[in-house]
Amino acid sequence: MAIWMWMLLIFIILQRLVELVIARNNEKWMKERGGVERGEDHYKWFIILHFLFFLSLLVETHLHGRSAYPFSFFLFSLFFIAQFCRIWCIYTLGRFWNTKIIVLPRVALIKKGPYKYVKHPNYFIVGIELFVIPMLFGAYATAIVFPILHLLLLRIRIPREEKALTKVSL
Repeated sequence: MAIWMWMLLIFIILQRLVELVIARNNEKWMKERGGVERGEDHYKWFIILHFLFFLSLLVETHLHGRSAYPFSFFLFSLFFIAQFCRIWCIYTLGRFWNTKIIVLPRVALIKKGPYKYVKHPNYFIVGIELFVIPMLFGAYATAIVFPILHLLLLRIRIPREEKALTKVSL
């Protein structure tokens, strides 16, 4: 892989690891205040999906000899915008942002920032990333398969999240 590809991949992996630390800290903070986790049975599939995504990206890039794949300013711009939106989501939810479904009783739903316009913006952003990142690497099969798998998981995740949030807001 070209040096820019390795740098981008390392950046993305480090970003995800930092986000997991933030999520774990937020989980602890919420549970200390009575937060309850819901839908934990499907969470492992998100972990597996994202692990396999990175593995698929590396394997496909290697198998197709994409070591000198040309840089696309357009795709990188889409990636950059997605990162801005991702940070906006995390910042807006603050201590309530998490990779798990954790609800805190007696706390109103946040309806500002991107949540003012879209109900689940982070899921939309992840879907974009699961397409754009592999396209940057020339990993076309990964760019097709993983957004579809993400959508299939969201068919489980979103209804469970909606149900959990509805119970809390009552």
